[in-house]
Amino acid sequence: MTLKQSTLNQEQNVSFLILIVCAAALGGFLFGFDTAVINGAILAISKTFNADSMMSGFIVSCALLASALGALIAGPIVHKQGHRKAMIAAAILFTLSGIGSGMVVSVWDLIFWRVLGGVAVGMTSVITPAYIAEVAPSKVRGSLGSLQQLAIVVGIFIALLCDYFIALAAGGSAESPFWLGITAWRWMFLAKIPLAILYIFAALIIPESPRYLITQGKFREAENVLKKVVGGDVPAKVKEIYQTVLIQHQPKFSDLFSHSGGLLKIVWIGAGLSILQQFVGINVIFYYSNILWQAIGFSEKDSLLITMITGIINIVTTCVAIAYVDKIGRKPLLLVGSIGMTIMLGTLTIVFGNTSITSDTGNPTLTGSLGIIALLAANLYVVCFGFSWGPVIWVLLGEIFNNKIRTAALSFAAAMQWIANFIVSTSFLSLLKYLGLGSTYGLYTIASATSFFFVALLLRETKGKELEEM
Repeated sequence: MTLKQSTLNQEQNVSFLILIVCAAALGGFLFGFDTAVINGAILAISKTFNADSMMSGFIVSCALLASALGALIAGPIVHKQGHRKAMIAAAILFTLSGIGSGMVVSVWDLIFWRVLGGVAVGMTSVITPAYIAEVAPSKVRGSLGSLQQLAIVVGIFIALLCDYFIALAAGGSAESPFWLGITAWRWMFLAKIPLAILYIFAALIIPESPRYLITQGKFREAENVLKKVVGGDVPAKVKEIYQTVLIQHQPKFSDLFSHSGGLLKIVWIGAGLSILQQFVGINVIFYYSNILWQAIGFSEKDSLLITMITGIINIVTTCVAIAYVDKIGRKPLLLVGSIGMTIMLGTLTIVFGNTSITSDTGNPTLTGSLGIIALLAANLYVVCFGFSWGPVIWVLLGEIFNNKIRTAALSFAAAMQWIANFIVSTSFLSLLKYLGLGSTYGLYTIASATSFFFVALLLRETKGKELEEM
C-alpha cells in the first residue's frame, strides 16, 4: 500500500468514526433538549391546569427521578440486546413522550409522558458514553467522549431557542395559539418528535460496538468494525478484547461488590464523580438563573437572553475540553476546573452573604458593583465547569470501568448522578428559605473544594489507555 493510499484510508477511518459517534451523540442532544424544553412551557402549563407551585415543581422534577430509573435499566438492556437496539428503544420513548406531552388533557397524563421521557433520558446517559468509549481509539477517546456533553449543552440551548421563538411567533406567550391552532407550549414538546425519529434512523445505520459483538461470538463482524474505526493488527485486538470478557453473564449489580461485601473502589469513584458533578450546583445556575438576573435589575426578557448567553458559554468551553482532553489529560482538567469553580462559588458566597431579601418578592437585592461581580462570577463558574467537570465526567464514566462491569457500573453511576441532580434541584428553594442564598452557595463551594481532593487523591489518569487496561 502506498503512503497516499494509507493516508486516504486513515482519513476515511476518521470520517467514519466521527460520523457514527455523532449519530450516537444524538441521544445526548435529545437528553439536553428533553430536560430543558419544560422551562419555556411550565408557566403556561401551570395556568392551563391550575397547578400550584408544588405540583408545578413535581412536573419538572419527576423526569429527573425517572432518569435515574432509565439509567438503572439501560445496562442490562445494552448487555442483552446491544447498544443499537437500546438506542432505538430510547428513541421510541422520546417520540412517544413528545407526542403524548403535546396532546395532554390533564396534569397527571403530562406527568406520565414526562416520566416516559425521563426514562429515555436516563437510558441515553448510559448508552451514549458506553458506546463512544467502546468504538473510539484510545488516542481520541477523550475528545470523542466529550461530544456527549457537547450534544447535551447544544440540546439545552436549542430547546431554549425553540421555546423562545415558538412563544414569540405565537404572540409572545406560550399560552397563545400557534400553528394549526395548537397552543404554543404544546408545540414546544412536539418539536422533539422529528429529532427522536432522526435518532431512530441514526441507530439503524451505525455499527454495533465491537466489544459487544465479541461477547456475542460475532468475531467477523467485530473485526470489520475494528478495521474501520481502529485499524492496525485487528486479530490481535479481537483476541485482547476476548480475553477480558471470557466470563460472560447478564450483568448484575452484585458484580459491583467486592468479596468483603462493599462496593468496588472503582464503582465508588465513579459514583463519587457523578454525585460531585451535581453537588457543585451547576443546575441551580441553569434552572434558577432568572431569579439571580432579575434580582440584579435585568428585565425578564433580558434575563432569558443572559441565560442563553450562558448556554453559549457552556457550548464554547465544552469545545475547549474536546480540543485538550486527549492532550492534557482528564485529571489535570478536573483539578483546574475544581480550583476555578471553588474560587467563583466562593465569590458568589461572599457576594450573596452581603445581600438582603426583598420582602415582597423573596428575591435577593444586589446593589452597586455586587450585581456585576455576581454576574461575572456566575459565568466564570460556568466556564470552569464547562471545560472540566461537565464533559470530562462523561468521558471517565465511559472508560474507567473494565469490560465485565462497564454497563452495570455505568448504570449505577449515572443513576446516582440523576438522584444527586434531583436533590440539588429540589432543595435549592428550601435552602434559600432556611439558610439564605450566601450559605446555600457556601455548600456548593464546599462540594467544589471536595471535588479537588477527591480527584487528586483517588483518580488515576486514563489518557491514552486502552479499555482492556482498565
